[in-house]
Amino acid sequence: MRKNAQLPKSLGKKIQKLRKNKNMTQAELAEKVGITTTYLGFIEQGRYAPSLEVVEKISRRLGVKVNDLF
Repeated sequence: MRKNAQLPKSLGKKIQKLRKNKNMTQAELAEKVGITTTYLGFIEQGRYAPSLEVVEKISRRLGVKVNDLF
C-alpha cells in the first residue's frame, strides 16, 4: 500500500481522538462544521478524504492547527 493511501485513516483517527477529548459527539462536530454526521463518520473511518476546506473547518472547531491533524 502506498504511503499516502494511509493518510485518510490517519487523519480520521486523529480527528476522532481530538473530538472525543473535547467530549463532542459526531453530530455536534458535524453540525458546527456544516457537514452530515454520516460524512464525518466516513472521514473518521478513513473511508473518505475530506477537502482542505473541510479539514480547515474541522481543525478550527477542534481548536487545533491544520498541521496537528496530519
